Formats: sequence, structure tokens, C-alpha cells
Amino acid sequence: MSVHSEIKKVTTETLRKMKFDKEKITMLTAYDFTTAKMVDAGGIDTILVGDSAANVMAGFETTLPITLDQMIYHAQSVVRGVDRALVVADLPFGTYQSNPEKALESAVRMMKEGGAHAVKIEGGKEISKSIKKIINAGIPVMGHLGLTPQSIYKFGTYKVRAKEEAEAEKLISDAKLLEELGCFSVVLEKIPADLAKTVSESITIPTIGIGAGPHCDGQVLVYHDMVGMNKDFTPKFLRRYLDLYTEITGAVAQYVKDVKSVDFPNEKESY
Repeated sequence: MSVHSEIKKVTTETLRKMKFDKEKITMLTAYDFTTAKMVDAGGIDTILVGDSAANVMAGFETTLPITLDQMIYHAQSVVRGVDRALVVADLPFGTYQSNPEKALESAVRMMKEGGAHAVKIEGGKEISKSIKKIINAGIPVMGHLGLTPQSIYKFGTYKVRAKEEAEAEKLISDAKLLEELGCFSVVLEKIPADLAKTVSESITIPTIGIGAGPHCDGQVLVYHDMVGMNKDFTPKFLRRYLDLYTEITGAVAQYVKDVKSVDFPNEKESY
């Protein structure tokens, strides 16, 4: 029997056990109660309340504008809809990079007010003091290496990261450091599959890949991308399981037609 089917409530320890047992970990984003309820009912192991809410929920070009208060609101909404999954919430840009004290304050707010089970932050050695401060306070931390969207203006592109030897070596070093600091998992975003395999085999904590190939210990996608609500976003790593954009716009068009023609509401739909 798999760890997935045995567990009634997923914890950070569950994810460690899944890696040990070589059972893949599943992760999707959610930003609201209704979506979280459906994703959780579908059997997902981990839900990420991602700062990608800035893109898919608010329409911003990057993840940078979203605030801690807004992320806490999204986390609250998601937690109310979840019975089983582990809920991890992103700390947004500017809430942990400047100093460890601010990082801890942000993480505490996300746990106390947002109700999250863990936080995720981007970066390696550069933010090690903030990670250590948060973990020492008893708050679980998921790391994030590779393409880190909060640093997009530093990178200047969303292309694959760590293709060059120097950056690849730093990524491996950072992954080992995150493990040493006590992170329970690390997201690897948009890096070569062979490098992701090397990292996954070099550390004992689970790796969760997005655009990082099949060798990570788990996979994560943005829910809105996976179900086809975003029609224009078509990266190589994305597999669409539905085409909700077409389904929803079609349903709306039919509703408009039915109301205009006085077909809706009919006698059965009236009191």
C-alpha cells in the first residue's frame, strides 16, 4: 500500500517518507476555497498557495506586486477548503530577503493568520540566515531553487536556469545547504533534467520539480494552467488535462443566448 493511500493527513514527515519509499509526491496551486476543496478531494498530496496568484488571479506580469496581507487572505481561503493535503504558502517578495527578523515576522503571520502548515521562500545561501531564523522558530520551510520568479528582473528572462557549470554547481551547493539548514523540501524550477536528477540524489529531502524533468521526487503545476484556464501560457513543461477556457466561454455564451431569447429561466426554473 502506498504512503499516499495510507495517510489521512499529509505532513512534512509524510513527504520525507514518500521520498524514502520512492513514491512520487503531487502538488498543485490553489488560491481560493472552492478550488482548494476540489484539488484536495482529487487526492493531491500538497497544495501550494503560490505568489503566482499575482499572475493568474490579479493579472500582474510578475509575482512581485502581491503583498503579505494578500497572500495571507489566499492562504486563509485555501486552508478552509482542505481536509487532507499539506498547505504550503509562499512568502512574497520583500518579506524575508532584507533581514532574518522581518523574515520570521512574515512567516509567523502566515502561520498564525493564514493558517498555513509551512512556508516557501526562494533562494539559497543569500537568504540562509532568514531560513535558519524561521526554522529555529519551529516553522517548516520549503526551499525554491533554479528559476526563482521573484528574481526575474535579476535574471532578465524566464529561460532554463543552471545550464552553465558554475550556476549548476551553485545550485547543488545551495540544495545541500537548504537540507543542512533544516528545510523539509525544495522546489526545483526550470533546470535541466540531468541536474535535477543529481540534486535529487544528493539530498535526503524531497525535490519538487516544475520544468525540471521526471527525476524529481514530486511535481508541481499551477492549477489554472493544468486545467486549461490560461489559454496563452504554453511552456514546454506544461501538460493540460482539461480545456476549461473553451468550456467556460462556451457555457457563458450559451447562458447569454438563453437569457436574451427568454429561454432561461423557464417554467420549471421559476417559483
